[in-house]
Amino acid sequence: MQNIPRIFINENLETGKSVSIDKDIVHYLRRVMRRDDCLVFNNGVEYNASLSADNKYMIIGDKTDHIDPSNDVTLYFAPIKKMEELLNMATQMGVGTLQPVITKRTVAGHINWTRMQKIIIEACEQSNRNSVPKLLAPIKFQDLDFKDLIVADERYAHGKELKTNKSLATKVFIGPEGGFAPEEFDVMDKCGVVGISLGKTVLRAETAGVVALAKVLNI
Repeated sequence: MQNIPRIFINENLETGKSVSIDKDIVHYLRRVMRRDDCLVFNNGVEYNASLSADNKYMIIGDKTDHIDPSNDVTLYFAPIKKMEELLNMATQMGVGTLQPVITKRTVAGHINWTRMQKIIIEACEQSNRNSVPKLLAPIKFQDLDFKDLIVADERYAHGKELKTNKSLATKVFIGPEGGFAPEEFDVMDKCGVVGISLGKTVLRAETAGVVALAKVLNI
């Protein structure tokens, strides 16, 4: 059962329902995996399922007892060049929401967000999640709600701990490749944003996201 394919179906799922599916799903199951059964998921629930004989529908079977490992953490991030890696790893970490933030030093432009959504879904299928995190439209730094925000802050002394209970933190913010601008730190300081250190080495932006999430989630 561990190697059975998991497929996200963007429909309200229930036992006995037949759902129309794309040809790429049929190809993946029939030609690549050489089977007609799989697991399907959406909205935090997972079901056993199988292809119909004519390959046009996914027939939803019994609900499994698999509990969704997703959490309610929101990752705020400046778009970076290696967006696929960042979103893939953040999704594997179980985040509930992904919020792009355009900062002064953000250099990544013309992001294919449709492609990014596909990367997120594939990461959910791989990581045993039963739900897909929300990918929100980008916002500007000045429009960000700084309340209860935790930021990966390179200015902090190595090993400095959170000023609040990490288990209660649900909003994590990481900057772009070049870090936050001084004036952005000034704004966050005035708003009482809590900073955390990510260790003694300089991390790539995509790595910083995973380390920050792991620290907040106490992993």
